[in-house]
Amino acid sequence: MSDINFFQEEVSFQLSHPDILKGWISTIIQNAKQSFDTINFIYCSDNYLLEINKEYLDHDYYTDIITFDNKEDDDSALDADIFISIDRVKENATQLNLPFEQELHRVMVHGILHLLGHKDKTEEQKNEMRESEEASLSLLHI
Repeated sequence: MSDINFFQEEVSFQLSHPDILKGWISTIIQNAKQSFDTINFIYCSDNYLLEINKEYLDHDYYTDIITFDNKEDDDSALDADIFISIDRVKENATQLNLPFEQELHRVMVHGILHLLGHKDKTEEQKNEMRESEEASLSLLHI
């Protein structure tokens, strides 16, 4: 059975409309002709995510999201842990002059798109990722 879960680590955070977000994420995955077992979103502090970044990726800097793809092989259903820094999302939203929830949803779908095979290393890939984020966000109706 497919499951999408939301957790918090080192932050007091209440997600708005979790059931709508679960349906939205499921739709994005289904539209990509993929299936999933478990997707865990873990909302955390900057420092919590920094420690994960250092320990697992050998990076010593803040980031808004780290996605761990836990699936067994290329043919199996998606299985992932997606860590999102609430501190970083708030700061990004302020800098971009966007509502917090809009930026949070963009970061959430960014992690899902990575699981679906989207990359964002080159300028062309970044542009394609942004287009896919926008297309995915247009499917969310809250």
